[in-house]
Amino acid sequence: MAKSNKDYFNLSWLVSLILCIIPITNWICGFVTRFKEGKIVAGIIRVLPFFGFIIWILDIIFFIMKGEIFRLLNI
Repeated sequence: MAKSNKDYFNLSWLVSLILCIIPITNWICGFVTRFKEGKIVAGIIRVLPFFGFIIWILDIIFFIMKGEIFRLLNI
């Protein structure tokens, strides 16, 4: 069962999940992904310590359930 993926530079779902689980790579890839989408505020929120930790947990949950990272600000 191959899932399509639009997050983390169009890598496979399994590779993106591994990157999502590791906190440092999640913060870096999430930051770059949100900036690439033009969501500057959302990218900055991802690297703040407290919010970054919460978003990291939500990213793991969302990635397993929906196949994409959590998007707090999708404006």
